[in-house]
Parts: sequence; C-alpha cells; structure tokens
Amino acid sequence: MNIDLARTFLEIVDTGNFNKAAERLSVTQSTVSMRIRALEDELGRPLFVRSKSGTQLTAAGMQFRRYATTMVRVWEQARQELALPAGFRTVLNVGGQFSLWDRLLVQWIPWMRTAMPDVALKAEVGSSDGLMRQLIEGMLDLGVMYSPLSRPGLHIEKLLEERLVLVSTRRRSVAEWDDDYVLVDWGPEFRAAHSQAFPDLKTPAVSVGLGALGLQHILAYGGTGYFPMRVVRSYLSAGRLFEVAGAPEFRRPAYLVYAEDETREDWFVTALDGLRYVASLESED
Repeated sequence: MNIDLARTFLEIVDTGNFNKAAERLSVTQSTVSMRIRALEDELGRPLFVRSKSGTQLTAAGMQFRRYATTMVRVWEQARQELALPAGFRTVLNVGGQFSLWDRLLVQWIPWMRTAMPDVALKAEVGSSDGLMRQLIEGMLDLGVMYSPLSRPGLHIEKLLEERLVLVSTRRRSVAEWDDDYVLVDWGPEFRAAHSQAFPDLKTPAVSVGLGALGLQHILAYGGTGYFPMRVVRSYLSAGRLFEVAGAPEFRRPAYLVYAEDETREDWFVTALDGLRYVASLESED
C-alpha cells in the first residue's frame, strides 16, 4: 500500500474535512478524493461517510485508523533508522512548544545524551496543533505541549504545572497598575482566568503571543507581565525583576504525549523517565 494513502486517510480523520486535509497535504481536493477511492478499492470497504456537516468514519474506517497510524509510524521509523550513521541504534524524534524548550527540554537533551549515547535525537519546535499532527502521522515519537487533543492511540500525561506570576521591572503592588503592562497570551484558559481577575483592564498597549518576546521587551524597556516562575526565577534572584505584591497567580499545565505501545524498547522508557525527572527539577511549589 502506498504510504501516502494512509497519510491522507489520517489527515481527513484529524480535520474531519476533505478540503482541509488537502490544504495540509498541499494537494488538490480531487487528489485527496482519488487517494481515498484507491484506498477503499484496496480494502474493499467504504471508510468515510460524507455529509453537509462533515466527514465521519464508517465502522471499517474506525477499524482501519489504528492500522493506518501504525503503518505511518513504522514507515517513518524505518526511513530514519536506515539513514542512521554507525554507532547509533535508533533516532528519537521529540517536539515541544517554544516556551517549553527553555530550561525544560534544553536540560533533557544532555541528560539523554549521557544516559543513552547510542540514541540519536532530532528536536522540533511547533504549536500544539502541529505537534499533535506529527505525533498522529508518526513523525514524532513524543511531544511536550500545553494544549494536547485527545486522539485514539495517543497517551497524554501531565508533565508539570507552571506557575504564572506577575513580575515587574520595579517594586510595586497590584493596586499600582502599570500602564506598561504587557499582555502575554498564554492560551484560552489563561485568557479566561485573566479576564475574571482583571475585569476592568483596558486593552494594553502591547500584547504578544510569545512569552519570550514579552519577557525580552520588559527587560529592555521596562514594564510588567505574567511569566512562568521557572523562566523568571533567575531574574528575580538577580534583582532585575520583582514579583508584584498581591497579584493573583495562574496555573498552566504542560503535558507529555506519545503513542500507546506496550512493546516500547528500553531506550524509549528511559527517555520518558528522563523527561519526568527533569520536569520534577522545575517544580515551582
């Protein structure tokens, strides 16, 4: 079976739509339809039911999903391992959101190199949606992210819980509001809790979608903002930032996601244990 057929099937399952699957795969909708027809002809069963409300799996499609996921994952693993240089037994593909690479995953890489020197590492940075898609397609072995989506065949566990604290470049209390407040978008749960805590807050002059950008801005030009304690701890110790007295704190969990597989080899179990260990060192309580 052509592996592109399985990839196309999984994209439709993930998006629920032939058009969106075509956009992700950078092909035309007619190509997607042709691939699914070819796949259904090979299997001798219809895999999807299409309607105005979207695309749904048939009973046969639900059964095939597990096999398609395994096929794509095995193909990617074989393709990568055949290209491995001498001295390495396998390659581990790991992805994480940008702010989780800071301190957490960056510390895990040297830990892993020491614990399993014969395992090559390939690191990726992406959004939760992009990382989930790569996990489904078998292009990633594990991912660390804030907002994973529940998908069949993937295991999700909470890795750590970040404590978002309000910090400023000068000593102040929350009653002394700072016009240089920088609103960092830490996700939908944070936005909802933030709006509830500060219902009368006017639109800030600066809003950013990347925590590192917001932090660099206030360090360079002054201001106030919410950031993970694990990220700002060194700046607090050095006196470059100060916690805002009386300000509410928010929690933001991060998750470890990987494919369910009872036959995992020792190197993968070691990698998971290493991530859990490094995460435990970043405890903020």
